[in-house]
This record gives sequence, structure tokens and C-alpha cells, in this order.
Amino acid sequence: MPLPEPHLDTIAVHAGRADLADLGVHALPIDLSTTNPLPDVDSGGDSYESMATGGHPLPAGGMVYARLWNPTVARFESALAELEHAEAAVAFASGMAATTAAILAHTGTTGKRHIVAVRPLYGGTDHLLDMGLLGTETTYCDEAGVADAVRDDTALVIIETPANPTLDLVDIAGIVAAAGDVPVLVDNTFATPVLQNPIAHGARMSLHSATKYIGGHGDVIAGVIACDEQTAVALRSVRAITGALLHPLAAYLLHRGLQTLPLRMRAQQASAARIAAWLAEHPAVQRVYYPGIDGDERGIVARQMRGPGAMLAVSLHGGYPAAEALTSRVRLFTHAVSLGGVDSLVQLPAALTHRPVPPEARPGADVVRISVGLEDVDDLIADLDQALS
Repeated sequence: MPLPEPHLDTIAVHAGRADLADLGVHALPIDLSTTNPLPDVDSGGDSYESMATGGHPLPAGGMVYARLWNPTVARFESALAELEHAEAAVAFASGMAATTAAILAHTGTTGKRHIVAVRPLYGGTDHLLDMGLLGTETTYCDEAGVADAVRDDTALVIIETPANPTLDLVDIAGIVAAAGDVPVLVDNTFATPVLQNPIAHGARMSLHSATKYIGGHGDVIAGVIACDEQTAVALRSVRAITGALLHPLAAYLLHRGLQTLPLRMRAQQASAARIAAWLAEHPAVQRVYYPGIDGDERGIVARQMRGPGAMLAVSLHGGYPAAEALTSRVRLFTHAVSLGGVDSLVQLPAALTHRPVPPEARPGADVVRISVGLEDVDDLIADLDQALS
């Protein structure tokens, strides 16, 4: 009798482990080899060519060289793809390496150099596009402007939802419809595969800075893109030629992190919802940015997500001085960039992660971004209360 479709929690624990029994191991193995023995010149060369052009290692030729393929990385990719309900996933040495590869894969050989980007975006992504470093031209717009911004030479539409840092929500299916035949890349870092699966809503790629919730412990830098196999071939080709492969030790940590991702995400989300509601009533707070209580008049959370997430932001009545004071007075929260770890963080995006963004698109100087961790929620509220007072 076949088993029912497994729950997300079960997938998170077991995904990417199909070959472990045959290997005779239970814990995930780490393959640190940089090079591998060749059975002979011809079969090794055929396998090398397959991987260098975005394919898989050939059984007769082996894995050849770690810049092209690593089994520890491949297991993590398989697990992430399963959580995203995607055909494949491709892992990179950082989230920015993943973003760069996605742009190059869709512009390098197509003759198209135009990108449409919906702001707000993560500051690093915005900066990369604004620089034109990759030979692209970017049209920035809001969600309603995508259809008019798309041109014959548009290679990619890039969105982030919930967006960094003000948690703006974007209707993925609506963007896909507006983009027409142009592929859509969704930065899914804030939501994770636990809360949102962009490919199910028509997106071509779902990108994660795996440094954040997927790793979850602030000890690994990585990026990963879930997609269809044809797109994966193009991404792996870019990764092979640019040397952006994820290190196997990082892949091991990420794969291990997936096993607790649903539990962490739900616990952090529950705390974030309580903190957001408390902040909304605090006299020092001008506005709370959190999809659970603000900014979801269109019902996007209910339509494309499984919850509002564990990120929030606030703007304070005292402006920048009050925001800066909050970051210096907290005791349990750490004043630091990044997000999604087990410990709670605060930072001012306009002064840090979004500093390279042009002033007209930069978040307000009084906006404080808060990443809620796994500490006791009453302790976190007490810390914010003393800092705001």
C-alpha cells in the first residue's frame, strides 16, 4: 500500500538522503576531494565535458574535478529542490554568486541585456544591477509597471517577496502574467521553502541566500536557486566556468540545517507575530512593517504563502537618532547585518545593507530591520521595551 504524500516536515528530514543506505552510512557524508581518479582518458574527458556544459557526471567517467561537481553539494541541491517542488536546484558559494549566475545565464548567450527589477530589493542585488557590471541595462519599477517595462530584449524579471527590508509583498502570479514569455526570478530568502514556493505560481527560479534561514546558525555563506532542469543546465554551466561552486562543508551544514528549517521557521514566525503586535501599540513606534498586520490588503499571504514569516521592520517617531539609539541599547538582540539565524538581530538597512542603493530607492534612515530568532519571546519584548524607553 503506497504511503500518502509526505508532509513538509518529513521531506525536510529525509530529502537528499536516498543514496545513504547504499553507502552504508546514516549521517550525511562530506566529500572533500578536489580531484578524482580517471578510469581512462576518453570516458574521463566525456564526463568532464558533460559537467562543464551544465550536465551531470557520466557513470563511466566519474566526477573528475570538484569545480564541476561534488556529491555533498548535489545531495543538498536535491533536498532543496524537493522542498521547493522543483525539478532541480543549483548551489553557489554565496547568494550574490547565485544572483550573478542567474543574470549571466539569461543574458550571456541570448543577446538580450535588459533586466526589469521591482523595488524594493536586497541592497546587494540592487547595487549589482545598478552598476551594470554584467553588461546589463536595468529598468526599475513597481509591481504595476512590469508589463510596460518589459521589452523585446528583456532577459529577466527580478522580484523579491517579502521584500528586504520593508516586507513589501508582490503577487508572483501577477508578475508572471505581466512578464509574458520573460522568465521571472523570485528572491525567496525571507519566506523560505517552508512558507512560499514561487515556482508553483509560475516563476522560473526561486533564489535563496542560504546563508540566512536555510543555514540558520550564522556559520555558512551560500546561495541556491531552485528551477527546472533546463535552467539548471545553464546555471551549472555558469557556475563551472566562473568557479562559484559551493564548498562541500558548507553544503553539509546547509543540508543539516534543512532538517530543522520548518520547526525553526514556525517558532520564529510565532514570536515575530507577537513582537509585531506589541510594537504596533508602543508609543515610540511610528509604523510596523509586517505582513501579518500591515501591507497585505490584497490577501497575498493567504494566496501564495503559508504565513507572514519572521522578519519585520519598524520606523520610529524620533527618526534616525531614535533608530540608532535602539540598535545601541538592545542587549539580547545583536546589532548586526544578516538575518534568519537562531539569535535575534537588528540593523539599519539605509546605513548598511542598502547603503549602495540610490537615495530615491533607499529605505528611510529611521527604519530598523528586525530578524526574530529562537529566544523566549517575552525576553525579546522586554529587551525592546527597555531599549525604546
